[in-house]
Amino acid sequence: MAEEKQAKADEKKTAAKKEKPIFAVGNRKVAKARAILVKGSGKIVINSIPLNIFEPALARDMISEPLLLAGDAAKQADISVTMEGGGIMGQAEAARQAIAKSLAEFDKSLMPVFLQYDRSMIVADPRRNEPHKPSRSKDGPRRHKQRSKR
Repeated sequence: MAEEKQAKADEKKTAAKKEKPIFAVGNRKVAKARAILVKGSGKIVINSIPLNIFEPALARDMISEPLLLAGDAAKQADISVTMEGGGIMGQAEAARQAIAKSLAEFDKSLMPVFLQYDRSMIVADPRRNEPHKPSRSKDGPRRHKQRSKR
């Protein structure tokens, strides 16, 4: 009886010690990325693809920037990123931001490092595409018909 109580108490302690995952969101134009960081061995997965085989290479390099700046902190965490919307580079920038935000929450000393290197790693860019206006919707938001002056 006493052993069962002890076992239940040990289970509660281990459950309390289990660290909660860190969630972070990154945005760029229409692209959105959600990162989930848990303590681990340094595995990075982007849409179920390991980062080291993610293509294109330029996007892979962009996504890995916060990991290089973080150093040892990145090797102590497993990060899973889900991206959607936008294009390849917009998604890469959103993933970069989500990873940087999650690492900054994981290790508070990284926040000034990211901000000094590139502010867009932490702060989202508010610019968006201008919607098309009526009567010329296929030409764009500001395009007018060409007029002859003479």
